[in-house]
Parts: sequence; C-alpha cells; structure tokens
Amino acid sequence: MKGFLTTHVLDTARGQPAAGLRIALFRITTNGNSPVREMITNSDGRTGSPILTEEEFELGEYELIFHAGEYFKDQGIAGFYDEIPIRFKLMETSHYHVPLLLSPFGYSTYRGS
Repeated sequence: MKGFLTTHVLDTARGQPAAGLRIALFRITTNGNSPVREMITNSDGRTGSPILTEEEFELGEYELIFHAGEYFKDQGIAGFYDEIPIRFKLMETSHYHVPLLLSPFGYSTYRGS
C-alpha cells in the first residue's frame, strides 16, 4: 500500500459537513513552505480526491491550512478563526486522515483512519 492523505471537515455548530471550505496543503522543508495543492470541500465536507495522492506521497512535515474565515463569511456567520493551520508529520507509508471539527469559536482535530 502506498501512502496518501485525506481530510474531512464537519461544521459542528450546524451539525453537517462543511461544504465549500478552501484547504491548502504545504510541504515544510528547510527552505520554507512549498505549496502542494489547494482544494475545496464538497457537499460531504471532503475533497473529491486525496489531498496528497499516492503518486505525490513523500514522508516529511506538512501543513494543512483551513480557510475558516471565508467559510463562515459565506455562511453569514462572524467566526473567530480566519485560518486554521495544522502541522503534522508523515512518518510511514500509510493512509493519513486529518479531520477538522469546526465551529465559529472553536475547533479540534485528530489523526483519523
């Protein structure tokens, strides 16, 4: 099995997936942050394909930036967070899942399956 990365965003205040939320993925290196991909969540709060594919997968440090401020503005809600950065390490070749549980005034994340 090759490695890949997925995400899922749930709007816990509304009790539904966070559709239309922009997510950016960066690879962190000694030379700085390199953009890998930007995607928008679908009606299920997921990206239509892995945010880091098997072909692109490399061990290392990455950062997902969830553009929560834009999402809440589109919902007509004044949210506290503008961007939510989550930095993590891919340490073995496997499926990594980094979900985000989001509300206007808080969030949580974990390594999912």
